[in-house]
Amino acid sequence: MKNLYLILFVSILIIGCDNNLDIEPTDSLTPETLLEDPDNLDRLLLGAYSFADDQYAGEFQTVSELLANESNLAYRGTFAQFFEFERKEVITTNVFIRLLWANAYRSINLCNIVLENLELAQDPDQRAQLEGEAKFMRGLLYFEMVRYFALPYEAAGNNTQPGLPIIFDAVTDLSQISYPARASLEEVYTQLISDLQVANALLPPDNGFRADAYAAQAMLARVYLQQGNYAAARDAAHEVLENSGHFLVPDLASAFNNENDGIEDIFAWQVTTQDGVNDFNTYWATIEFGGRSQTADVTVEAPFFDLFTEPDDRSGFFYLGNGTTVSSKWQGQFANAPYIRVAEMHLIRAESNFREGTNLGLAPETEINALRARSNANPIIGLTLQDILEERQRELAFEGHRFHDAKRLLETIDGLPYDAPNLVMPIPQDDIDTNPNLEQNPGYNN
Repeated sequence: MKNLYLILFVSILIIGCDNNLDIEPTDSLTPETLLEDPDNLDRLLLGAYSFADDQYAGEFQTVSELLANESNLAYRGTFAQFFEFERKEVITTNVFIRLLWANAYRSINLCNIVLENLELAQDPDQRAQLEGEAKFMRGLLYFEMVRYFALPYEAAGNNTQPGLPIIFDAVTDLSQISYPARASLEEVYTQLISDLQVANALLPPDNGFRADAYAAQAMLARVYLQQGNYAAARDAAHEVLENSGHFLVPDLASAFNNENDGIEDIFAWQVTTQDGVNDFNTYWATIEFGGRSQTADVTVEAPFFDLFTEPDDRSGFFYLGNGTTVSSKWQGQFANAPYIRVAEMHLIRAESNFREGTNLGLAPETEINALRARSNANPIIGLTLQDILEERQRELAFEGHRFHDAKRLLETIDGLPYDAPNLVMPIPQDDIDTNPNLEQNPGYNN
């Protein structure tokens, strides 16, 4: 863990000159100057967004899709670490796992610095927004991380299995390094839900490209669904759909490859020609659209199309690579990377209503058919739960949901039970070596 905290410490500094010059650049942040200006709190938040963007704008989701793959996809790239995900044989030194862990805790540390120093912001509205955004990011990161690095949440309870280290203290000086143990899974969920609830209460209804109250509410809907808390998931999704001002775009193509946030984007990672990388595009597009190869690193294979038994625009939302089939969702090299779309909220509300026997907002059959109509698919008569779950696969394909859905639904993945040890990612070996209190996941001990 010491290596992790060294990274966290360095991440808040901008080292810009040679000591021999004895000149400190005006844009540098040192421990001495960091907390002299309340505007630096906002800069730290932007840093937290940036570190998260490095992994969550496509890379994190690609890991999910490869872990869930059972022949619907083929990995044709050159990164050996991605082959480990597809084979479900991840090792403790996997570079991508190390980056997922390190960048998440970098962002969490920046959020903690902001939260420890809110008194610098004299304006109450600014203070509330800083706290709301910091807690949104921290809650989001703990949720996404715990779904990879811990056994799945069990709706029946007794979630005492190891989760993640929960860190509240800010690290701005090497003397503050500590070696936390992993909290239980239940404790991690309790904390991240609290963070997202506070964010929802504090953030404004509209916050430009940054997180707002409805982004926090949408995250809560996603969390509650993962827990099997369907009534809460339904209510959170309903609040977003009724009041956020976001709605489905009229055609499928308009939901993707947008250089600015679209009306369907509740929250998206920002990418420009100067900053950020859309890793969906990096791995899922051909070189013609800014991908890494002529075939695309991740291609869609014939078994995926078994989900479609009748006309549906989503079954044709593909283009040809070099003898390969490639998703048209990712054709914008500098497009923003969608993270939470309105379509997901419709699917959460429909599934939750169905399971609870309720019709909040819309009856489940009406809601699913409205979503299908956007893709010119025929309506379903006599809707079943399986219909809803298959609709999730069709609508949210290649967006990073499949692995987590399989786990919450207790499905086998490529012949493995949902809670198999090799479907839980290893804690990076560097952190195990330096933190004597950090317990490794089963199956990865040397």
